[in-house]
Amino acid sequence: MNNFRMYVPTDIYFGKDRLHELPSALAPYGKRVLLAYGGGSIKKSGLYDKVTALLNENGFEFVELSGIEPNPRIESVREGVKLIRENKLDMILAVGGGSVVDASKVIAGAVNYEGDAWDLITIDKAKMRDIPALPLIDILTLAATGTEMNRNAVISNMQENRKLGTSGWNLIPKASFLDPTLTFTVNKWQTAAGTADILSHLFEQYFNRTKGVDVQDNIAEGLMKAAIKNGPIAIKEPENYDARANLLWGSTLALNGLPGNGRAGGWTAHPIEHELSAYYDITHGIGLAIITPRWMKHCIDTDPTTHEKFAVWAKNVWGIEEENAEKAARLAVEKLYNFYIEGLEIPMILQDAGIPDQEKVTEMSTNAVAQGGLDGQSPFVSLSVADVEKIISQSFEPMSEF
Repeated sequence: MNNFRMYVPTDIYFGKDRLHELPSALAPYGKRVLLAYGGGSIKKSGLYDKVTALLNENGFEFVELSGIEPNPRIESVREGVKLIRENKLDMILAVGGGSVVDASKVIAGAVNYEGDAWDLITIDKAKMRDIPALPLIDILTLAATGTEMNRNAVISNMQENRKLGTSGWNLIPKASFLDPTLTFTVNKWQTAAGTADILSHLFEQYFNRTKGVDVQDNIAEGLMKAAIKNGPIAIKEPENYDARANLLWGSTLALNGLPGNGRAGGWTAHPIEHELSAYYDITHGIGLAIITPRWMKHCIDTDPTTHEKFAVWAKNVWGIEEENAEKAARLAVEKLYNFYIEGLEIPMILQDAGIPDQEKVTEMSTNAVAQGGLDGQSPFVSLSVADVEKIISQSFEPMSEF
């Protein structure tokens, strides 16, 4: 296990009927709030009215930033920075899914940056690590990204076909309200995408070469099993409190550092999917679900040193009792693929996710390798541009062999 720093100061308010505590969570940071949210689902659900009533009743002034996109865009970040500066706001209250929180994080840091917000993510990205940031509080409405308890964010620039991550210690939310009942209205598609996103976060950390990480592996395996159990229940029974609660808390724990700290290594499926989203604006979790089994099969096909890890995963997560490591690995990938189809009702080809053809495969593959460092030694298995092209191209056809 490697050295690591873990700093997660977020005050978690988990459970139903906690919203009345929002004013006390906001109070230490001032009275002037940027209220950030997405496409209007919080108005349909009534959450917007509850939040604004609490703000008004407790003497908070607020300015609204609405319309933050599912793959949050740099334009929304720029608008948020402008509103905060013009209105001299003290904090950000993000209400919605991970995209709203991600955009709010970058806004919080970019407020104190003299240049354009996109430059802070690209050419000046080192400054984000310790930049002073506006306090951020969030009310989460979707179990997926885990951004509510970490320092990371992802932003898209559709004009440049780029979707990039950033990170800063001061971007971590001060408080997060995690009420499973607020996820009851999440539709089947987004519930499936969120569950796939949770699993992908865990896979990216778990399939790793670092030795001596038994604690992290056991945490990751337990969280995977919880997502595999509760995702299908939430799809069939959207108001099943326990299923929604386990997905919501599992999402938070999957990416707050517990499964990943102490490991060295890069991610693979995410950099590939980020290119798909950057070019076609597809649903992130769906893209991950489609790419991941093909990536796993590529690892098994090309690198026998991966078989043992996949076999452990097969036994501990899927209950597969098979002595031959390669066979166990392939059986587990088949289990995952079928789980996405049967348990989460995800269409497992890219055409059904919104990518009509293979026109941009080479371009996306080249960018994925360059942006994600996929051809280096840090990923679980190093990938060339040709390897990524193969993985993406295979994602246009159903898997028949594992």
